[in-house]
Amino acid sequence: MGRSARLRGAICSKFALFMTMVLLSGCSMFAGMGATEKSGTSTAHSAQKIDRYTGEKSKVLPYVYTARKEFALTFNGMGDEQTMKRLLDQLDAYQIKATFFLPGMRVAEEPNIAKEILARGHEIENNTLNQLDMTKLGYEQIYREIELSNEVIKRETGVTPRYVRTKSGDFTDDVRLAAAQLGMEAVVSYNINPKDRDLTKDAKAIGEYVARYLSRGGIISMNTDLNPEVIPSIPIIAKAAKEIGYKFTTLSELVKNGGERKPLEQIPGYDAAKVNLHDQTAEYKLFYRAETDKKQVALTFDDWGSDKTITKILDILAAHDVKATFFLRAKGVESNPNLARAIVEAGHDVANHSYSHPVVTTLSDEDLQKDIVKAHQVITEAIQQPPVMMFRPPTGVVDDHTGKVIAATGYKVIAMYDVTTLDWDNRHSAADIEKGVLTQTKNGSVILLHMLDDIHTIEALPVVLDGLKSRGYTFVKMADLVK
Repeated sequence: MGRSARLRGAICSKFALFMTMVLLSGCSMFAGMGATEKSGTSTAHSAQKIDRYTGEKSKVLPYVYTARKEFALTFNGMGDEQTMKRLLDQLDAYQIKATFFLPGMRVAEEPNIAKEILARGHEIENNTLNQLDMTKLGYEQIYREIELSNEVIKRETGVTPRYVRTKSGDFTDDVRLAAAQLGMEAVVSYNINPKDRDLTKDAKAIGEYVARYLSRGGIISMNTDLNPEVIPSIPIIAKAAKEIGYKFTTLSELVKNGGERKPLEQIPGYDAAKVNLHDQTAEYKLFYRAETDKKQVALTFDDWGSDKTITKILDILAAHDVKATFFLRAKGVESNPNLARAIVEAGHDVANHSYSHPVVTTLSDEDLQKDIVKAHQVITEAIQQPPVMMFRPPTGVVDDHTGKVIAATGYKVIAMYDVTTLDWDNRHSAADIEKGVLTQTKNGSVILLHMLDDIHTIEALPVVLDGLKSRGYTFVKMADLVK
């Protein structure tokens, strides 16, 4: 029997139990029809016209807002029985629970695979009926694709899907409206896509891509039926997660543990920084070091890095009970707001290090202020509160005119430093960094380090902390020195 014939038979038999009209007309209607027509034009369903929904669109989930060390591994499609068994065995071997977005047509054809997915402790969601290109369908067809897939999955597994994802993960307003009309909780996209559809990608390339972009609250999107190298990539992903203490969880659990981000305009202090080109005499404080007899120092980190790097820094600081100040490059924060929130939840301060990391003296007054204000807003929305109102100029270059331009935005403190080891240059070893910090630091010092990937700061940090503590220094946030 050919595949199309088996699909027609499966759909007819599976709908028969819960939809009498399909039993009477479904088989004859499927005969000779293309995939688009099969997606939901049975007499029973098409008898009632579906008008385009006018209510609020379903929310979209490219990731979940959370600072917890967890993420969701999700799969699209359904491979053959042998492939799925190999994949499920691999997930079991690493004690990974995943979320499978299954096409209703495949569930109807091979329900035992769907049942096995559930039996192994994973969850099932809606990948539409036929995985059609939703951009080429009318509203009613989109509605039917989601609706019929829900019904098939419910009938065969007892599970009512709460989330829907299209084959590509892309979506239109009509997809969001249809999902809302059907009472679904969200349209799911992703923020980590290793592009495993490219059959030239092997397990190493797939796994290393995911490892590089692994993030708190992240949603990884992979496929079960396209590239066999997905299965051997699982150990690489599992190893990367273990190295930084991140946990695999199902999508529903990730959502349950996550939070809702308020829109920027609802966060008090979002407008504390403004473009203000009229004030040419704004006063500013250029702060390098505190004049104090107390053996206090401020540890600061600049720029941005991956979850792997920044999480290791946070773990080291936590192990040494040290609070620091992080000057964030906001363009990086924009693509990974959860990591910025994690810094705050760990008890550290975050401050403004610009949006695009320019040399501030090379910009026009307007461009500089716009960059600073954009950074302020991006950071504020990411952490759901305004950053500490200190600005650190990239490269440390600033002059009097630029200082006034910066202060006019609302950032009156230009946060400099007196201890630097050029640790941003990976030619400088951990020993170089350790020696530089320990020989330069004095009472009231502001120590500059970086949170960039592929440098030696992480290696040096525990030695630096222990060395300064052994000399009697205590650590405070930079804002406490500035006061």
